[in-house]
Amino acid sequence: MDTFELFQRFSVALAIGLLIGVERGWQEREDVHDAAAGLRTHALAGMLGATWGAIALDTGPSGAIALGLAFAAFASIVAFYRYREIAQEGSYGSTTVLAALIAFALGAYAMVGDFQIAAAVGIAATALLALKRALHDWLRRLTWIELRSGIVLLAMTFILLPVLPNRRVEQLLGLNPYEIWLMTIMIAAISFAGYIAVRIVGHERGLLITGIAGGLVSSTAVTVTLARIAHDQPTQMNIATAGALAAGTTMLARVAAVIGVFNIKLMLALLPALIAAAAVIAIGAYVLVKRQHQKTEKPSGALQLTNPFELATVLKFGALLAVIMILADYAKTTAGTSGLFGLAAISGIGDVDAITLTMSLQAGAEVAIAVAAQVIAIAVAVNTLSKAVIAWLAGGRGIGLPTTVVAMLAIAAGAAALFLVPMG
Repeated sequence: MDTFELFQRFSVALAIGLLIGVERGWQEREDVHDAAAGLRTHALAGMLGATWGAIALDTGPSGAIALGLAFAAFASIVAFYRYREIAQEGSYGSTTVLAALIAFALGAYAMVGDFQIAAAVGIAATALLALKRALHDWLRRLTWIELRSGIVLLAMTFILLPVLPNRRVEQLLGLNPYEIWLMTIMIAAISFAGYIAVRIVGHERGLLITGIAGGLVSSTAVTVTLARIAHDQPTQMNIATAGALAAGTTMLARVAAVIGVFNIKLMLALLPALIAAAAVIAIGAYVLVKRQHQKTEKPSGALQLTNPFELATVLKFGALLAVIMILADYAKTTAGTSGLFGLAAISGIGDVDAITLTMSLQAGAEVAIAVAAQVIAIAVAVNTLSKAVIAWLAGGRGIGLPTTVVAMLAIAAGAAALFLVPMG
């Protein structure tokens, strides 16, 4: 290792220690006494770790042993002073000790390993330390259902997914279990993120914001809920309708994001149509918001959305996705392009994710990009119209008529963009 690289690695170790030390010092800024480990201590811990790491590099196995002993000695000293501090204050907590040990360990790794990884881990550790209050507040609001859903997400991603075969299995009608499960997890995770967004935003922030956030979970569920609010509270008709339209705009953005993850060419082909349709819906929502000059009464209806990462929900979507993929293969072989269009129209009545993911995987290989784009566009158009019908049935003409008009205009704008803008 030359002098420049050695200096570079020492600098990273010092930066990691300083970063953790700044956060620790900021947390203790109101205390007048000396903390067991503050800004200088953490900076020196990073440098100390780097120094012992440099020694270990030049002395072989004995150096590694010496580095381990140095870490143990450092841990003992920090723990002793933290113990004295706890005894004096009558408090509890091991975070300060762990932060100092992380600074030492990352300083050593910056010297003997990949210093870029060490820097990234140092930043992540500092972020966790700084988010103490936010994380504690979040834990207090966390429900058992949400905790269970997070555990399910981790289990499905890191336990089940790696053991699934990543190939077509003839016994499963040519399906790829790994791909199906990966897409199922991704959609459920996006929906779960939207669910959390709704929890954070809260209904008290307004029906419009609720509609935007709720569209990440289920634009259909948002439409039903807001249509009922519009029916029960006529004074909130315009803002509830705007919220339902905003959920549709979020759905279009979500479709573009999902496609972009798996097939960037297909996403670029569909993007003009999705943008055109979203723009029309957004304009419609804006006009309705402007009409709502003042609220004569506060909305009392609350947006109720089921947790989208319930195991039953995940399994149902996975089964739906598998069925759609099988039907898509069957439609291609028996009815060609027209079969795919018919399948898109049927599946779009209730859901756009399954057909979107299926076409994203097949576009450019088994299906032409242009055909895949049209199939997804049909599903999105049908889904948009079906939500207008749902709004009419659940909320009456007051919300149904403007939702239907905006839906028709959005479909027309999207179709014009799809056929007029060249694809790639």
